[in-house]
Amino acid sequence: MNHIDILSFILLQTTDGGLSKDAAKLIGAGLAIGLGGIGPGIGLGIGTFGAVQAAGRNPDAVGDIRQLMILGLGLAEAVAIYALVVALIILFAS
Repeated sequence: MNHIDILSFILLQTTDGGLSKDAAKLIGAGLAIGLGGIGPGIGLGIGTFGAVQAAGRNPDAVGDIRQLMILGLGLAEAVAIYALVVALIILFAS
């Protein structure tokens, strides 16, 4: 099922007298993963940018900077994984 099939499914559901439960699930899951991925994406970019700048300014501290960067990026990525879990719960929970 590609994105055009999902969009046409949602449009068909809304024209047949209201929004069905399945269409609401698709919209909710899409919003959850879409909006849940924006913050971590921005955070990963800013974190990596800061680490590269810090390593460029102080090459002797690259090891410490790398450790802190990996920790921070892992925590930021966890938020996106939580958003994915929420989207899957919305889709597959009855």
